[in-house]
Amino acid sequence: MKITVVGAGAVGASCAEYIAIKNFASEVVILDIKEGFAEGKAMDLMQTSSLNNFDTKIIGTTNDYLKTADSNICIITSGIPRKPGMTREELIGINAGIVREVSSNLIKYSPDTIIIVVSNPMDTMTYLAYKTLDIPKNKIIGMGGALDSARFKYRLAEALNAPISDVDGMVIGGHSDKGMVPLISKATRNSVRVSNFLSEERLNQVKEDTKVGGATLTKLLGTSAWYAPGAAVSALVHSIACNHNKIFPCSVLLEGEYGLHDLCIGVPVTLGKNGIEKIIELDLNSQDLAHLKESAKGVKKTNSILNL
Repeated sequence: MKITVVGAGAVGASCAEYIAIKNFASEVVILDIKEGFAEGKAMDLMQTSSLNNFDTKIIGTTNDYLKTADSNICIITSGIPRKPGMTREELIGINAGIVREVSSNLIKYSPDTIIIVVSNPMDTMTYLAYKTLDIPKNKIIGMGGALDSARFKYRLAEALNAPISDVDGMVIGGHSDKGMVPLISKATRNSVRVSNFLSEERLNQVKEDTKVGGATLTKLLGTSAWYAPGAAVSALVHSIACNHNKIFPCSVLLEGEYGLHDLCIGVPVTLGKNGIEKIIELDLNSQDLAHLKESAKGVKKTNSILNL
């Protein structure tokens, strides 16, 4: 199993680290445009292999896509990160050009690969990859929902004063501060609905804290987060590589599901050896469905900037 990570910044390096530590891949290639940067990150990570007990080989390369040839899964993290006060949508002008070039180069050398898009605005960049590449839609996946759901569960556990292993919850919709739809109605603590434990006011606070989870970290850190995004990517890659068929909310092309068409947006899917094995249509209440459709309007508005 060969995996390529494009972008050797904090998010890309975290992706490579978590994938290597799980020890299911034979090789991870990190590619970056900055001379020597990916090579340095790869060397640093390889020097942890004896300490972290993994045998995955990690190599770095400066813009040499030939070294990514025959990758089973490719992860696109490249692009400029968010700065404090910047929305994901404001990144579109710069990152669209980067994602278009990167995805085309990856497919040139790995025509059968599965693409995971992390670059923001993630739903629009996933849609751009779909429109740019002549590959099946099940092989183009946007990461956002897995990360947003992890942040949702963190906030739920915090509110419940419970171990996070007790908590389950999912975020669907667009990967943006206004577009996320945390499914409070389906969130549980050990199979018991969280509404049995928390007031409506506290649950609304959990929802709002989840929606601004990325912005909160950007304000604190001065740039985008990287540990949780890297862990989210590694979880998706692991399920695909090992054919686990786990369920994650991911940004995928919808063609009628949930009454939505011609956009990529976060909904639950099963991930296995073919990438997206199945899109799962949840039985949403009227409020959650309305929020999802409102989120879709926002994603389509951002997509329109691409002029595809």
